[in-house]
Amino acid sequence: MSQDDETIRVYGAEAERYAKVFSAPSKDPALRAFLDMLSPASNVLDLGCGPGFAAAYMANQGHKVTASDATPEMVRMAAAHPGVTAEIATFDDISGTQIYDGVWANFSLLHAPRAKIPIHLEAIAKALKPGGVLHVGMKTGTGEKRDSIGRLYTYVTQEELTKLLQAVGLTPLRHRTGADKGLDGTVAPWVTILARADA
Repeated sequence: MSQDDETIRVYGAEAERYAKVFSAPSKDPALRAFLDMLSPASNVLDLGCGPGFAAAYMANQGHKVTASDATPEMVRMAAAHPGVTAEIATFDDISGTQIYDGVWANFSLLHAPRAKIPIHLEAIAKALKPGGVLHVGMKTGTGEKRDSIGRLYTYVTQEELTKLLQAVGLTPLRHRTGADKGLDGTVAPWVTILARADA
């Protein structure tokens, strides 16, 4: 499986606390930029949806949202939001061709092993409709390691992530960088990239 069992266990144990810490997606400029790229009533996948706040916001904006996460506790939270179809799934379950107008992968793929990230990005690119958009957020750096509460992270540089996206036929359009305190209390740098599938 391309998602780490210990990471899934930690998220299950910390689901309630996570939901309290990360609960205001409407203030996220990356989410607004992503939604600005979508047509009304777009078909969207929230990949690694967590408690489903972003999925709920997208559904409230009139989009058809499928939310997936490998942590059952998170999926139960996501499924409680009106308009959100939530399912337990890992990154290995990304499948299908030209299904989604948009994929929101906000700081989820960073829990995949490094060797699997190109494979998952290729599956996402295949699942996007021509001209579809992907938002991906990752912590920046190099290597892999566990944080203080046990979650496994794969770190990338902005240049590396850009090249990974280009290699699967996605064109990066814009990026944002910053640093924020995570669930483990550590401030870490990050990058988000908004990319479009070839039309």
